[in-house]
Amino acid sequence: QVQFEESGGGSVQSGESLRLSCAASGSPFNVLLMGWDRQAPGKDRELVASWRSGGTLVYADSVKGRFTISRNNAKNTVALQMNSLIPTDTAAYFCRVTTKDGATYWGQGTQVTVSP
Repeated sequence: QVQFEESGGGSVQSGESLRLSCAASGSPFNVLLMGWDRQAPGKDRELVASWRSGGTLVYADSVKGRFTISRNNAKNTVALQMNSLIPTDTAAYFCRVTTKDGATYWGQGTQVTVSP
């Protein structure tokens, strides 16, 4: 099992910034992927940004150039710096861990609301 501590959501206006942070802990596990998904009302959950073992970073097209993901391997944390936020970024954001044995876990989520 993986436990998550997520923080950093909130309500901002278009053009402003937020930083999400996530710390993962629990039974020993090997991380294959750690990142953030989001889900807006009435829409499917989608990948926002992820760090993959080996250092590969992946971003959704909609956030490229605005969001930056970073990871601290020693502390098993991941942060998402979100700049130039727009209303379509409004969603619940979930920290995600996929382990090398194929299991995926999500945190409880943190709400991001961007007003025009």
